[in-house]
This record gives sequence, structure tokens and C-alpha cells, in this order.
Amino acid sequence: MTVHLQKLSVGTESISTLQDWQKKVVSRRVKKGLEPYHKHVTRMFPKQKEALLNGGSIYWVIKGLIQCRNVIVGLEETQTRDGRKACAILMNPELIPVIPTPKRPFQGWRYLKVQDAPADLYELAGANELPAALRVKLANLGAW
Repeated sequence: MTVHLQKLSVGTESISTLQDWQKKVVSRRVKKGLEPYHKHVTRMFPKQKEALLNGGSIYWVIKGLIQCRNVIVGLEETQTRDGRKACAILMNPELIPVIPTPKRPFQGWRYLKVQDAPADLYELAGANELPAALRVKLANLGAW
């Protein structure tokens, strides 16, 4: 069984600004000789590790909408700068746009069931060609 995560991308204005940030993280990892994954550190280690690693993704909430996802490739125990236990979520750096779906604010991350996850944008004919700002407006109007 597969399960996903959903996470607010605080301070992100669009998919492209999230992509820019992730490219910087990946570049720093590669310069250190590490694998070219995006890494996000969170305090809590997901209890459903096997389900996440069975095709799970992290769905990013940007400006009140789930707008894209990264495929999760690994979960590692790590430490924060102050020495506390934490979880490093390793992701494929390719951002996959999804059908924009409204999401209220929440703290941390939350599990997202497969049946509740928005479909990838390529599954909706012609949607990939729309500018990101127009996709957001359509989602806010409830057009999806």
C-alpha cells in the first residue's frame, strides 16, 4: 500500500520558485559528493515509512493550493543543528505539477491517502500548456 505526505511550502510564491530552491539544495548536495536528491528535514519521522517508500510523494501546498509533488526516494534519520533527532526526506528533484487543489493551512506535514491526492496535471488534456498563474485562478474559481 502507498501513502503520500502533504507539506506547506512556506514562503514559496509559485512552482518555479520552489523549483529554484530545490535546484540550490541539490547543487549543494552534489558539491558535497552526495546523491542529487532534494532534501527536506522535519522533526517527526513518519511511522508509515514502508508505505511512503512504496511510490509515495510529497505534495506541496503553495499559496493555499496543492500545486506539485516530488517522488520520495528515501527517509533518513538525521539531527537538527541543535542536536535533536529529525527525519531527512529525500526526493527526486523533478517537480510534477498536479491539478491545483485547495488546502487549508496546517502545521508540519500530514499523510495524504492515494485516493485523496490530486491527479498529475498531464492527465488533464491541455492543462499543462496553461500558464501557472491561470491554473491557480481556475483552481480558485473551482474550475478543476
